[in-house]
This record gives sequence, structure tokens and C-alpha cells, in this order.
Amino acid sequence: MTITQKHILLEQLQDHTARVAILGLGYVGLPLAVVFAEAGFEVTGIDPDQRKIDSIRDGVSHIQDVPTEQVRRLVAAGRLHATTDFSALGQADAVSICVPTPLRKTGDPDLSYILSATEELAKYMHPGMVVVLESTTYPGTTREVLLPKLGEEKDLTAGVDFFLAFSPERVDPGRKDWTTINTPKVIGGITPDCSEVSAAWYAQALQMVVPVSSAEVAEMAKLLENTFRMINIGLVNEMALMCDRLGVDVWEVIDAAATKPFGFMKFTPGPGLGGHCIPIDPLYLSWKLRALNYTARFIELASEINTNMPRYVVGKVQDGLNEFGKPIKGSRVLVLGAAYKPDIDDLRESPALDVIGLLEHKGAIVDYHDPYIPTVRHEGRIMHSVPDVMQAIRTVDCVVIVTNHKLYDYPAILREAKLIVDTRNALGASGKNNPKVMRL
Repeated sequence: MTITQKHILLEQLQDHTARVAILGLGYVGLPLAVVFAEAGFEVTGIDPDQRKIDSIRDGVSHIQDVPTEQVRRLVAAGRLHATTDFSALGQADAVSICVPTPLRKTGDPDLSYILSATEELAKYMHPGMVVVLESTTYPGTTREVLLPKLGEEKDLTAGVDFFLAFSPERVDPGRKDWTTINTPKVIGGITPDCSEVSAAWYAQALQMVVPVSSAEVAEMAKLLENTFRMINIGLVNEMALMCDRLGVDVWEVIDAAATKPFGFMKFTPGPGLGGHCIPIDPLYLSWKLRALNYTARFIELASEINTNMPRYVVGKVQDGLNEFGKPIKGSRVLVLGAAYKPDIDDLRESPALDVIGLLEHKGAIVDYHDPYIPTVRHEGRIMHSVPDVMQAIRTVDCVVIVTNHKLYDYPAILREAKLIVDTRNALGASGKNNPKVMRL
């Protein structure tokens, strides 16, 4: 039997002698690096942010979902390394690309991080490597962008000399039940052998790997997951707008509908979308389809509704202040919660940023408090969380609950605040029919 690159690499992966490199040490990359290191691989994380590298080398985690003691133990054992030097890729056998994929202000995909990572990796490509892209992107990116740079330009053949696949990240920050290690992992390769090798690698560390027929299927699956959520959130957000017009309690409506044991999945409205995935990923698909002269109407409509929710919240603040005979201009407003979801320190795409900006544009004097996010840096401006939240609540004209952190004492907030706009139903039944509470 002829010994091929595939056989050699599979053997290295199965006996854990393959050297692993992770490009990008953020919310996806560091948890993945830790999982591979725990499985017995020697892992090198590469990131241009020197602060992240210094933190890991000191044995300190900068990601809430990864315990510092775990990082410290793996670093001390010599299984987890971190560097800003991309030349470390020259020693790697298996590489995962976990870099950000934001949108430009025009709404078009920003592939600059993927392109930069791919160009750095291309310098050190060699036969016998497996490369998996995890960064969410439009269908075709792995084949159209990575394959030419990593294979054709280096005179390497995918599925023969090296192995290339896409595997969408499924990280939900703050979760304890579904994490990197036990969330099923979809993997699709450029060729069947690419799928086989990539799946064999990930199966060494993750509990369930789900191979699919191509990289495009894996890319599209990720977009379907998040488009499903985006559209359903858009639906309940519009339901909140309609219920407001009808004088019906949308939260009671949703709870009633959720008693149906089949054919219904509960989603709740809010002040807007946040996080990296839901506000961004479906627009990658919409952008790709526009190039094919197709309009993704559900995506465009849901995006329009969700994007306008912060403006609707500010309208609620304005209406509430008006009931007390106060203009929004010059009024003091406290935004409670800056993170995009409860009990995490993740600010990415948080609707709180839009709510703050819109309030200030109307002349309000805005502060915020978040127990997980002491400082907010946005569009060149720095804000600091107020040091004494209850003192601030007593002094402001309006409190806007944007993120319903469990740490907040909601009965005390209800008691002390003059006016509350509750965008998350954080006050529950206590806020219903209360004259100083405006609910979404």
C-alpha cells in the first residue's frame, strides 16, 4: 500500500502527535485551543493582539467561558502556547482559523481578517497539513478564497497534498450545558478526503462530529441556523409593535402561545439584536444572493425590523418622560446592561450601544451600568460603568433595562426608580400595570 499524506496525517492525528495551531484567540479560538490541549495535543494559539498573548502566557484567561485555572494548568504542562509570530505555522500540522468576520458600515461582508490569516498561513503551507476555517462567512468562501491561496498558488492539491474544510463555530457565550466540547460539530471538506481528515482531527477532541458532503453545505448550515433565529426574533419584535398598537400584553401572548407542546418555539422580543452571529451572519447570505440577482426577502425584512428596535425603545423613553412632563433633552437616563445578553461580558453588536447613541442624539444625558463590562469603547468614545448603581437609579429621570442580568435587584430597582423602560420583561408581573413602568 502506498503511504500518502492522508495516511501519515491521519496517524499523527489519531496518536495526537500532530501539532495544532489556532489562528485567533477570541471567543471561538481560545475555547477550541483549550479543548484540543485537554485532548493531549500540543497547541499554539496565534493572535496579533499582544495583550491576549501576554495574558495566556501568564496563565490567565481573557475569555469568560474558559477558566483561568485551566489555562494556567495547560500552559504549565507545555500543551498550550501563545504567540504573535505567524512563523509558528511552519511547524503546524493542523490549523483552525477562528478570526472575526464583521460587516462593513455598508452592510457588506468584511473578509479582511480571513484574508490576512490566509495570507499568513500561505507563507508556511507544506504538504501534510489540514486546515479548517471556522469563521462564519458566505457559501463559497472556503473554495473560492482559501483554496486558491493555500493550494493552487502553492502548487498543492487539496485532498492529496493538504486537506481543507469548513466547520462553523457554534459558541454561545455564557452557556454551561452546551460548550465547545459537546456541541455537535458540522464539518464539510473541499473533497471527500478533506472531509474525512478534518472530521478525524476534530473527533479526537469533540464528542460529536457531523460530516457533510461539502464545504458549501457546512457554510450554508451555519447561515440557516442564525437566519432561523434572526427571522423569528424579527417576528416577535414585530408582534411587540403590533401588540402595543392593540393594547395587548405581548409577554402574556408569548407565554400563552408557548404552552402549545408542538409546532411552536418560544422567542422573545427585545431592544435589538446583539452578538456576533445573529445580527451579522444572515446578511452575509443576503449579500451573496444579491450578487446572484436574488433578494433574500425574509432576511431583509427581519433585519429592518430588528435594526429599528433601539429607535422604538428610545421612543418609549420619550413617551414615558412625557407622561411626567419632562422632555428627553436634558433628562438623565441610566441604561442598565451593556452586554448583548444576560450574565456575560460580551459587548459585540450590543443594542445598548445604539440605544445610548440615539438617546444622546436627542439630548439626553446618558450613563450606563453593567457588572460585567466596566468600560465601553465605541466609535472613539470611552464610557465607564457608574460605580454605585442604586445611587444612580435614585438620581436619574429614567432607567432603561437593556440587559436583564441576574445580579440586578429588580424589586429594589422598581422601588427606587422614577421611571423604568423595561425592554426584557425583567420586572415580570411586578412591572405589569405599574404606572412608572413602560414595557416593550
